[in-house]
Amino acid sequence: MSDREQKEEPHSATTGVLEQVSTLLLAVIIALTIRAFVIEPYRIPSGSMFPTLLIGDHLFVNKFVYGIKIPFTDIRLPGIREPARGDVVVFTVAKLSGSTFPADLRPELPREEFVKRIVGLPGDRLEFRGDRVYVNGELIESKPLDDDFMDGGIRLHRSVVKMGEHEFQTLDDPGRPAWPHPPEVIEAGRYFMMGDNRDHSKDSRSWGTVRLAEIKGPAFILYWSWDFNGSWAELINPLTWWELLSSKMRWERIGARVS
Repeated sequence: MSDREQKEEPHSATTGVLEQVSTLLLAVIIALTIRAFVIEPYRIPSGSMFPTLLIGDHLFVNKFVYGIKIPFTDIRLPGIREPARGDVVVFTVAKLSGSTFPADLRPELPREEFVKRIVGLPGDRLEFRGDRVYVNGELIESKPLDDDFMDGGIRLHRSVVKMGEHEFQTLDDPGRPAWPHPPEVIEAGRYFMMGDNRDHSKDSRSWGTVRLAEIKGPAFILYWSWDFNGSWAELINPLTWWELLSSKMRWERIGARVS
């Protein structure tokens, strides 16, 4: 081997490493860009959106349809459309005093992101009469179903609701008192959120409306869903994999649209 060939070998090895590092960095940059401006994953941590969304559902959020938000600012570029009544959206809410969270989060999930349905738009007048919701004086159409929904031994009444272009199911707990919320006119640039599990959701009835700048975007598809609340030991144990895939996975929900 000539001296020239010996000198070229380290150079080639260094070039190969640099190419791999560059490729990895490019992949990371692309992934972060997609997460920041295109789609972002979100996991459902609570039952406040039963029966539309279940605990353990994983979904994607469309971050550009309402307009791309410039990071670290409240500036949002023009989007495809405005948020609509009935949209299921993921948003952030600032902490209340005492560093407490304003919504139905378990202590082991200290995050500020929430998923609810838009019920009130800017300028709307919302009124609650018993378990009925009125928007601008008109009752939101609701049709009771015969079959109930069981949640931890609690029997919840199920109804079909039409709201804008959306048709979905809501749950009501007959054992809960009426919502103590006075009539409200939604301020400009703000939105009133509610969970589909009406009597078991902390939402705008508890902590107020949400600014457009706080809305990340509408949820649009489920990419994963399973009923699992075990430990990491079960996940890394090959002996439990078949049981997890056969009994914990909700295969029928994967790929379903969120509406």
